[in-house]
Amino acid sequence: MIINEEITVNGQLCDDPDAEFDLENLKFTVKNEQWEYKEKSYLMMHKPANYECSHKTQHHPTIYSLLPHPLVERGVQCIGRLDEDTTGLILISDDGQFIHKMSSPKHKVPKIYEVICKHTVSQANIHALLGGVKLIDEEETIAALDVKQISEHVILMTLSEGKYHQVKRMVAAISNRVEALKRIQIGALKLPEDLKAGEWRWLSESDMMRL
Repeated sequence: MIINEEITVNGQLCDDPDAEFDLENLKFTVKNEQWEYKEKSYLMMHKPANYECSHKTQHHPTIYSLLPHPLVERGVQCIGRLDEDTTGLILISDDGQFIHKMSSPKHKVPKIYEVICKHTVSQANIHALLGGVKLIDEEETIAALDVKQISEHVILMTLSEGKYHQVKRMVAAISNRVEALKRIQIGALKLPEDLKAGEWRWLSESDMMRL
């Protein structure tokens, strides 16, 4: 591509495949399309239903198939998996320290889920979720950080852990069932309204501050 004169670097045509450049504020174009150098990848995605958060999937396509191949080749990983039927905000990166900080239980990054339940959610149910419910195979009770009722069947549940099927198991513990589940916020970062299911974008500096 360089030999074919399809690459410019910092506004100048690059004709030497062995040329070296300062990476700070590096700008380059590929076939007249503007690109920006990024040492690490920090992405958000609106995960659609029926996709798995794994490189080796079993029954559904992988969310990594929704990303450009060069990003996948960089070894990006999703931070905390969502079930194949769960939608919403997911973070993706190749920065190990960032992945650990966002996923480690000791940092207790809050996550907000929109939960559509099969049966009416009562005030007693909400008090139970806030006070702590007993889950199978868990020694201690698990409590939500916050629960807000949106309608008879819809609640917003805030959690800081990421246990297996946690929202579904907590709702089951109050004798109800999750009909649809969507993660709408991580930390102070909300799922953008204009980011459609299956779409992704780079995290901005303000996004990183919110995280």
